[in-house]
Amino acid sequence: MITRRFQIVGLALFGAALGLGAAPALAADTQVAVAANFTEPAKEIAAAFKAKTGHTATLSFGSSGQFYTLMAHGAPYEVFLSADADRPKKAEEEGLAVPGTRYTYAFGRLVLYSKTPGLVDDKGAVLKTDKFAKLSIADPTAAPYGLAAVQTMQKLKVYDALTPRIVKGSSITQAYQYVATGNAELGFVALSQVIAEPGGSRWLVPTADHAPIEQQAVLLKTGEKNPAARAFLTFLKSPAAVAIIKRYGYQVRR
Repeated sequence: MITRRFQIVGLALFGAALGLGAAPALAADTQVAVAANFTEPAKEIAAAFKAKTGHTATLSFGSSGQFYTLMAHGAPYEVFLSADADRPKKAEEEGLAVPGTRYTYAFGRLVLYSKTPGLVDDKGAVLKTDKFAKLSIADPTAAPYGLAAVQTMQKLKVYDALTPRIVKGSSITQAYQYVATGNAELGFVALSQVIAEPGGSRWLVPTADHAPIEQQAVLLKTGEKNPAARAFLTFLKSPAAVAIIKRYGYQVRR
């Protein structure tokens, strides 16, 4: 499910109060499609972006695959923050994105998480037991974190045995909600979703157990002439934004 966080577009008047006769500057709005794993950091970054520039970033959250389908059918997003590198690259190749604007803004980390203390051990060995009935993951065809979960289980040689117990969320948000509501005893989620969550038990999956979760951003053709869209991509690289990204457990390319 894709949700939208709406913010109010602000009007900034510069110089008028001083009687300088300068033309008023109108703060702009940009529509940003954000991979679900990046929900909380994106909200903080959007707030800091507005405070810094006066522009508003209106955020929509969902799976990267869902967003690509919508964009290919004319959805008016102007910036795409994907959970992978493949879809932004594809958007560039298919003429949906502005060439030369694609870059990696974060590397995500996968976590096996349970609300139950002691259930998940520090090596993921619980996956080879009968201590749980349901395991949630994001849909691997639409969400890169779901694909990473499948790759991890395949490496541990437990995927085939666990298939009957797997419940799939349409995005990593729904995969987390299955665990949070008790509909699944444990699930593969994004580190950013549980990094500030007290209690429970978790296993931070080694990056060697799955393909890198390289998350790329790109300016879409619909936002090519929108100064707010370009400014948001620029701000995403700023020290203030990078500090927020790191605080949620992401790695950033140096």
